[in-house]
Amino acid sequence: MKPISVMLLLALQICFCIVGIARGQSLVPGVMVFGDSVVDTGNNNHLLTLVKANFPPYGRDFSSRLPTGRFCNGKLATDFAVETLGFSSYPPPYFSSEAQGENLLTGVNFASAASGYWDKTALLYGAVSLNQQLRNFKEYQIKVKAIAGEGNATELIRGSIYLLSAGSSDYVQNYYINPFINKLQTPDQFGDLLLHSFNSFIKKLYDLGARRIGVTSLPPLGCLPASITLFGKGKNSCVTRLNSDAIGFNYKLRSAAEALKKNYPDLKLVIFDIFNPLLDIVQNPTKYEFFEARKACCGTGTIETSLLCNANSIGTCTDASGYVFWDSFHPSEAANKALAEALLLQGIGLIS
Repeated sequence: MKPISVMLLLALQICFCIVGIARGQSLVPGVMVFGDSVVDTGNNNHLLTLVKANFPPYGRDFSSRLPTGRFCNGKLATDFAVETLGFSSYPPPYFSSEAQGENLLTGVNFASAASGYWDKTALLYGAVSLNQQLRNFKEYQIKVKAIAGEGNATELIRGSIYLLSAGSSDYVQNYYINPFINKLQTPDQFGDLLLHSFNSFIKKLYDLGARRIGVTSLPPLGCLPASITLFGKGKNSCVTRLNSDAIGFNYKLRSAAEALKKNYPDLKLVIFDIFNPLLDIVQNPTKYEFFEARKACCGTGTIETSLLCNANSIGTCTDASGYVFWDSFHPSEAANKALAEALLLQGIGLIS
């Protein structure tokens, strides 16, 4: 009898997942989200910071047709992931009025736009650092125990999936534009600094009860519209050196994750490769039914994000579905959907 192929096993697992969802069952008890603007669903709305997205045209294609604080025209990749896991609502932003009572019992979003592995990146923009996000998570646990009891709280904390997106802000919004850092450290040395923070974060999250953690790699930093504008020297193609920095960091990130799993045998830790799926979309947009990968939908599509992407931005497209990027840093809802689908198989290990 021939052994069953890995792909067939994965396909069977997905089928079982779909059956569970069809019966109205979520595949895990909750989802906890940490990180930056790629996954922030509204925490920065409540901060004294310029890095916000709680105004039009952000959110114009979301179900409510209103800005929520998501740096997108609609859903984030994590929103699609939460739906795939069988949840009927998204983890509420921790600082929002929705984050109370029974709404806390299926997870919470702690992410803050402009945060990063390095706490000084968050400090630079008035965002919530990863270390503070962890402190907020500890506070959240106390609230859950008070609502659901010790046993139920423990089950939720240990069984939930934890998602982390970080690193892009550290490079693009700090290192590359900060001569006080980039003149003293090479991108590789700066990456080692970030990896130290990554290791510390995962260990602390593990100590707080997390056992299923998914971490996104760096995207192709050189392909972000703002990166091409700022560092592309007048060319309209991806900036090779920035992409090379991301590749180097991602290699070390995967190695660090493997070391952590050896030290913590009961830890399920997956590094989601977002670099290659997004790079393929950018380089072959028509393959995914996109027609624009250099410019974003909002404004001129070359530099606008956050406050610069607003209702008065001249040139904003009327239909973002053909654009890979919504603003100059963040993917459109259509691209987020494609990315979420590309990452589906990578995350099977977190729920198996």
